[in-house]
Amino acid sequence: MTRNGKFALGALLLVGAIAYLVYAGVQQGSVYYFTIGEFAAHKADLTNQGVRVAGRVAAGSVQKQTDARGTQLRFTIHDFTDGTNAAAATDLPVEFTGVVPDMFAEGRDVIVEGTFTGTVLHAQQVMTSCPSKYEAGAQEQAKRAAGGTAAD
Repeated sequence: MTRNGKFALGALLLVGAIAYLVYAGVQQGSVYYFTIGEFAAHKADLTNQGVRVAGRVAAGSVQKQTDARGTQLRFTIHDFTDGTNAAAATDLPVEFTGVVPDMFAEGRDVIVEGTFTGTVLHAQQVMTSCPSKYEAGAQEQAKRAAGGTAAD
C-alpha cells in the first residue's frame, strides 16, 4: 500500500471513530421532552423509563422536608393551563431530593427529568423557566403614565 493510501485509510478510520462517538453520545444523552398531555397519553409505555416532562406546579401541592441528603420535595405538575382543568387524571405527582432551584414555586413552569415508576415521577433534576412575560413594577408604570421614562 502506498503512503497516500495509508494516510487516506487512517483519516477515514479517524473520521469514522469520531462520527460513531458523536452518534453514541447523542443517543445516550437524549431524553424526549413531553408535555403533560402527551405524557398522560403514553403513561403505560413510559413506566420505568427515563423521561423529561414539562408542566406547571399545581397550587397547594408543594411539600418540602429538609434533611442531610438535601431537600425532599413532593409536588404535582399539571398542564400549562390556568389551573382550572377538570381532568385530574393529567396531574403528575413528582418526588425529588436535592437542591431546589431558587425560582421554584407553585404556579411556576418546570421541566422535570427522571424515571416514571407507574404512579410517581422520581426526578433527578428539576429545572424552572423564567417568566415569559415582563411585567413592570407599579413605580415604573406610574412614571410611564405621568410621561416619564423608566430610566429617569
